[in-house]
Amino acid sequence: MISIDNLSVEFSTRPLFTDASFVINDKDRIALVGKNGAGKSTLLKIIAGMQAPTRGAVSVPRETMIGYLPQVMVLADGRTVREEAEQAFASIHELERRVAALNDELARRTDYESEEYMQLVERFAHESERFQMLGGMNYQAELERTLIGLGFEREDFDRPTSEFSGGWRMRIELAKLLLQRPDVLLLDEPTNHLDILSIRWLEQFLSTRASAVVLVSHDRAFINNVTNRTLEISCGHIYDYKVRYDEYVRLRAERREQQLRALENQQKEIADARAFIDRFRYQATKAIQVQQKIRQLEKIVPIEVDEVDNSSLRLKFTCSQRSGDYPVICEDVAKRYGDQLVFSGVNLTVKRGEKVAFVGRNGGGKTTLVKCIMGEIPFEGRLQVGHNVQIGYFAQNQAQLLDPEPTVFDTIDRVARGDIRLRIRDILGAFMFGGEASDKKVKVLSGGERTRLAMIKLLLEPVNLLILDEPTNHLDMRSKDVLKEAIRDFDGTVIVVSHDRDFLDGLVSKVYEFGEGRVREHLGGIYDWIALQEARDSGQPSELLRHSTAASATPHQTVGGTPPSPAPQTSGGAAAYAEQKAAARQRKKLERTVQEAEEHVGQLEAAVAILEQQMSTPEGSADMSLYEKHTRLKKQLAQAEAEWEQAYEALSAL
Repeated sequence: MISIDNLSVEFSTRPLFTDASFVINDKDRIALVGKNGAGKSTLLKIIAGMQAPTRGAVSVPRETMIGYLPQVMVLADGRTVREEAEQAFASIHELERRVAALNDELARRTDYESEEYMQLVERFAHESERFQMLGGMNYQAELERTLIGLGFEREDFDRPTSEFSGGWRMRIELAKLLLQRPDVLLLDEPTNHLDILSIRWLEQFLSTRASAVVLVSHDRAFINNVTNRTLEISCGHIYDYKVRYDEYVRLRAERREQQLRALENQQKEIADARAFIDRFRYQATKAIQVQQKIRQLEKIVPIEVDEVDNSSLRLKFTCSQRSGDYPVICEDVAKRYGDQLVFSGVNLTVKRGEKVAFVGRNGGGKTTLVKCIMGEIPFEGRLQVGHNVQIGYFAQNQAQLLDPEPTVFDTIDRVARGDIRLRIRDILGAFMFGGEASDKKVKVLSGGERTRLAMIKLLLEPVNLLILDEPTNHLDMRSKDVLKEAIRDFDGTVIVVSHDRDFLDGLVSKVYEFGEGRVREHLGGIYDWIALQEARDSGQPSELLRHSTAASATPHQTVGGTPPSPAPQTSGGAAAYAEQKAAARQRKKLERTVQEAEEHVGQLEAAVAILEQQMSTPEGSADMSLYEKHTRLKKQLAQAEAEWEQAYEALSAL
């Protein structure tokens, strides 16, 4: 479809890549990978025709349509969401106007037997057929499906685009691009502004409905689920792997091992040749052999070994003194902005040592609840931060909050205290800011470099509760892996707001889902929650879903049909009233304990049911990890049932 021939790109005589040649075929799903600065975004711009290469050519057939989504773009105002998305159907609207004009002309004409009238009928039939083939009668339904898939609600369709944040407006641009149905889609970090559900919808769209796709992304799960081919830019060359990303990583490691062995053999060959030349250079009887060795050396082409970033990035969050058993407790927490309700009736308890995730649609209130916990905004209800809790907070825009004028070293020097100031250079080196990099001004740093610098500031203070709001934004895959390992090794409590499934997988043991003004608690990892969403969307039997209980349950909801405790009477005087009030408090506490235990049992039962359903498939029956997980969940279920029984007996006794 598109042919790239001997493409070379240079910036200030520094080559990004040289003599690159490959073909983009129909139905190719290509991941473009390489270290930061390798030229991935530049290559997309060249294919899109927005930038010229230094040498070489990009051959695009005349009828081929290319759609390009850059990381950053200028967004227009003045239309509603629906009107802006309808710009994708400009050609259909033009065709619709031509069909209407032809129809009006046919209605006015009376020369039914003339040749001109018959030609007009043929043109009308041809244009009408084209209009039908291009989806002219049902494009509105396609438009609505796409906008809803990307996270918009129907009530958003008639809102002006100016009311939306930059992230949501980027979704509108993505919707326009997808609705145009280009022959080749070029996507530069398309998941940056999407939540998990929207990312999964986009995966399904690209896998089943797009023609050809070339994308740049740091979301490992996304590129693994979408792509079937990997193009790597390395050492100024482009290497083509006909496999998805995970398989490419394995093959690349094997290729590098082969390169290292070949380089070792070549160095030995060169050393032997030079030793021969030095030994026999002045012996007339060996002159011919010496000249042969010299010519051989001149013809040797040095073997290149793939670049590997060996700079050291080590993260270690230091846990301070032990916190109380419950670092965060929310009781009937609600937040409104004017008449707009963000969430209400939020009841959740984060236990010491837990690692939990806040997930859900953008705008569901994840960052809002984090700000409530931090005390940055007012709220309704009771929110208690536990005893001895010391919070380390990484805000979503933490990297942008850095002062742009100081150097990297000065930024850390300003916040370092005590003996740590003697080790600033060592700390910066551990975060890949060694040598001259520590003297760079913050304003010239990339997004990933700023995020790492903000992480250093977070590490300087010992904490026992980490609250991280989108910590992986702008981080490459390697940096995300290192951060994930550091969080996993942290002994304290962690709350993570993230849409990166690969990052959350194996990291969190509980998921809080935000949406529809409520917060639901789900036990298990991120893929357990995703499986539950898929079961819900596909209409699975209700017993698989009934235990997806809300942490935002009705505040006075009772357990087991037990009615709420009546208000205490004062007939027995002050002492009797105090006794009744204490009994009511104890009863309410036991009711809440029983309810939480029952919800816990229900969630584990639902998780076991979903797992057993997976194990019943041919693929699942051969996956031993599912059996191990099933055994572990059954043990947790037995323990949860015992805890529920104990709590229920205590309530009954009271």
